[in-house]
Amino acid sequence: MTHGPAPTEYKDIFVFLAAAGILVPLFSRLKVSPILGFLAAGVLLGPDGLGRLAGTFDWIDILTISDRTQIEVLAELGVVFLMFTIGLELSWERLKSMRRLVFGMGMAQIVICATLLAVLFYLMGRGVGGAMVLGFALALSSTAVVMPVMAERGRLSTTAGRSTFSVLLAQDLAVAPILIMVAVLGSGVGDDGLNPAVIGQALASLLPSVIGVGLLVLLGRIGLRPMFRSVARTRNTEMFLATCLFVVLGTVFLAQVTGLSPAVGALVAGLLIAETEFRREVEVTIEPFKGLLLGVFFVSVGVGLDLDAVAVAPVTILSIATLLIAIKAGAIFAVARAFKVPRGAALETALVLGPAGEFAFVILNEAIGHGVVGRDFAQGVLLSATISLFAVPILAALAPRIDRRILPKTDLSDAPTPELADTQPESPPVIIVGYGRVGQLIGDLLTEHGVGFLAVDADPTQVSNARRAGIPVWYGDAARPDLLEKLGLPAAKAAIVTMDAPSKVDEICRSVRHLRSDIILVARARDEKHAARLYQLGVTDAVPETTEASLQLAENALVDLGIPMGLVLASIHQKREEFRKVFQASMPEGRKRPTRALRGRLGTPTG
Repeated sequence: MTHGPAPTEYKDIFVFLAAAGILVPLFSRLKVSPILGFLAAGVLLGPDGLGRLAGTFDWIDILTISDRTQIEVLAELGVVFLMFTIGLELSWERLKSMRRLVFGMGMAQIVICATLLAVLFYLMGRGVGGAMVLGFALALSSTAVVMPVMAERGRLSTTAGRSTFSVLLAQDLAVAPILIMVAVLGSGVGDDGLNPAVIGQALASLLPSVIGVGLLVLLGRIGLRPMFRSVARTRNTEMFLATCLFVVLGTVFLAQVTGLSPAVGALVAGLLIAETEFRREVEVTIEPFKGLLLGVFFVSVGVGLDLDAVAVAPVTILSIATLLIAIKAGAIFAVARAFKVPRGAALETALVLGPAGEFAFVILNEAIGHGVVGRDFAQGVLLSATISLFAVPILAALAPRIDRRILPKTDLSDAPTPELADTQPESPPVIIVGYGRVGQLIGDLLTEHGVGFLAVDADPTQVSNARRAGIPVWYGDAARPDLLEKLGLPAAKAAIVTMDAPSKVDEICRSVRHLRSDIILVARARDEKHAARLYQLGVTDAVPETTEASLQLAENALVDLGIPMGLVLASIHQKREEFRKVFQASMPEGRKRPTRALRGRLGTPTG
């Protein structure tokens, strides 16, 4: 009789999920990056942590990750999903607006840091190819660690945050060429030096990869938008999720078949979807998978931290980690200052980007597989890179103190350049939820009065028609708080809900108020009862369809009967205010505000 796998075969996955549910929230409470929590969990639960006691206490074996290979497949998927979401964040418009910082400051940082590190490793006895790969691998920093740390400290919207993001963006773009370089060096370069005879053969071997990229772009341009539009029409969340996973894993499979790295395939897929109206909904759908699988990746990194090797040569490993941070930080500070980044921001950027990044593990593992770098030496370097990652939050906290105590005070001439200040575009002041007939009319009026807006709608046909007309409308379910955040609600001045489904309007208003207690929130109501309920939910203004229709009919009739227009408008306005007071009777006291002032702030009439 055939039995299923023994429960212990899933033990390592169980231990990881337990760590995610217990240790990571604990680190979050201590205001430490969850990624660092995963790293620490990997060290603690790995064979060099609690695993050392497994032989003494049998029950401890249940609490340890004993087989790293069991989670390596999921760990690789974590990197794939990270690259996919990075692709979603990129677009030709965004790259164009940041081109000088990304392709200037960012690329200069990579080349200078890689050159300095390559010289260092060459002097340590590595061959030309090995030194190059080591230099480029360690020149990259950790997007997955740095960005959450900057976000936790509220630094993303600062000059330092924008310059840091520009460099990280350049580094993310450089990953694919570096991986291709590793493949070329693996065919024609070793630690013993160059072998020009096979370089041509190595370049020829990249032809399938080039064809693969072209095929990915072609299939994406032709098929992605129609496929997502077809699935979106079903209004089935599970089908949309399945389609997202199909796109990610399908591009990874196609990339592998054509000889590309899975990470490159995922990046191309993300870039293609970033140009469609489904970008934001895909982003929030994939985010939980990316976070969890990337957590597996960092747990596997922590598990792979060989504490015995650190104990054998602690001075060497810690020295490499310190030297790595010092060289990179010094080079990045100089490059940032050359691009007119203020001293304090340049210092903070340099310190948080000084440690190594997660792609060092991906690139060096590829290099080991291609024989470009010796396994033993690369493992030692990876130990130093892992240790350097733990320094990111410490360096981020030290940056402002060092700036105040060591560097001279910044004067007015040290202000950020307009280009740097514009690297993060402002969110439109108004978000319209629902872009049917009512939403379109509101959008037209906002445009007429010079008020910027973006809209979101769950009807893919409406979204496609609007985008063909050049209107910024996104597909998605606005009841999801994470989608509202992606659309820029935290920085918006007002949200206008125009949908005609009362239950959905209620749900969206709850989500908006949960995220922002101070935003102007105007909602369309079905009738008087619905308006009263919306005021209870905390809307600034509710506009019931039946009441407004009645007032409009009365206004037209009175004018046609010969009543002066001024008297009619005054009475209609008075009646509207009386209705509004009735609707607001159940509104929480703290939310009652003068309606006229609110309408003035919004810039458009509510009736």
